[in-house]
Amino acid sequence: MENRERDRRQILDLVADYCNKYHNQNKDFTEGDRIPYASRVYDSEEMVNLVDSALEFWLTSGRYTDEFERALAEYLGVRYCSLVNSGSSANLIAFMALTSPLLGDRQIRRGDEVITVAAGFPTTVTPVIQYGAVPVFVDVTIPQYNIDVTMLEAARSERTKAVMLAHTLGNPFDLKAVKAFCDRYGLWLVEDNCDALGTQYTLDGKTYFSGTVGDIGTSSFYPPHHMTMGEGGAVYTDNPLLNKIIRSFRDWGRDCSCPSGVDNLCGHRFDRQYGELPLGYDHKYVYSHFGYNLKATDMQAAIGCAQLKKFPSFVERRKHNFARLKAALAGTEDRLILPEPVRTRIPAGSDSSSPAGRAWTAIVWCSMWRKRASRLGCCLPET
Repeated sequence: MENRERDRRQILDLVADYCNKYHNQNKDFTEGDRIPYASRVYDSEEMVNLVDSALEFWLTSGRYTDEFERALAEYLGVRYCSLVNSGSSANLIAFMALTSPLLGDRQIRRGDEVITVAAGFPTTVTPVIQYGAVPVFVDVTIPQYNIDVTMLEAARSERTKAVMLAHTLGNPFDLKAVKAFCDRYGLWLVEDNCDALGTQYTLDGKTYFSGTVGDIGTSSFYPPHHMTMGEGGAVYTDNPLLNKIIRSFRDWGRDCSCPSGVDNLCGHRFDRQYGELPLGYDHKYVYSHFGYNLKATDMQAAIGCAQLKKFPSFVERRKHNFARLKAALAGTEDRLILPEPVRTRIPAGSDSSSPAGRAWTAIVWCSMWRKRASRLGCCLPET
């Protein structure tokens, strides 16, 4: 064991040297060089963690995953955090958790309605459509590009069960108005926080991180976002029942809460009755939801652990960059070009007033806005 640890330490020291020599070299800017709007920001710590995980060769979720989930939950001030393989998967699980029969009368069923915006990224909406619920689209305000909260009342019906919205480009939507609306009618609130991790919002005299005001928040760790692990995402909540459901949907729909490599945590693995299954049927192989396998690997989590330590500095740097760009563009407001309205084509057989037609229209709008923004050198959300 002593030799093994010595060899491991030698490998990791060489990895750090390699990263410092070949990856972290500053390059002088030359006119005409491409300047990415966002990119990976890392040093030897991420690469050392990645190789450390590889040497351990625990290929699924493991100790780095546990560390990352604890650290992100602590940073956000929430009780529970679940790491997943992408921000899109995070949105999928956040929505699907609300379809669980364990929620009783508040369960979202097929045909129920979810209020969202018509101009946004598709994965905030696609889980709703895929399940068979109905997205109810409302408009956004210009130039904030967040929900027009004056339209919420008109969008609600007796079938409305939830509101699922993204904070656009790091700017939180009107959480006070949306949260009050959801509380008034007993609706779930899901915050797609993939563009706004680290954003703070003051509500009733208390400061919260975006993603923690609603019932469930989601994040993405795709490279252009605030921090990265290549691909990855997270779902977080303060609600213990929702956390249990989120974990179940992430891990195949399994009813058992034992983590990988741990058996009989509750002490009742073989002494319970589940429906018509034989008494004593193995609880670890009882599945209570139609779930997925959306776990991240421990190698991804290893990178995320190093990124999370740097994350507060990333937030401050983004604020600095925004302030500098805003000051440099002062006086050009009347010359900025906004996307013009576009005509959309609904697929044959889809009435534009039907749920499918309205969904298609929103997706086309999203695609067109992204193309126009790209031509203008702007950035729209990625998930």
